[in-house]
Amino acid sequence: MDDLPVAFARCFSGTEGHQVLTALRRLYLERRLVPSARDAELWHLEGQRSVVAHIIAMIERGRAGLGPAKMSIHG
Repeated sequence: MDDLPVAFARCFSGTEGHQVLTALRRLYLERRLVPSARDAELWHLEGQRSVVAHIIAMIERGRAGLGPAKMSIHG
């Protein structure tokens, strides 16, 4: 499991990974609910945000452990 952050970093290092991460940020981190949203809707969105935040944190940890040459999507 020690290399899991590196796997996240490699997975999201290419063009497709960047597109997916951008979509996740837009769909979940930048999403706003209306003031009349129910508690269940708020908790659901918070759970989604938590997962995306975890993915981003893993990517950042993995990138910190990789040099520029090792960030290639081809290994």
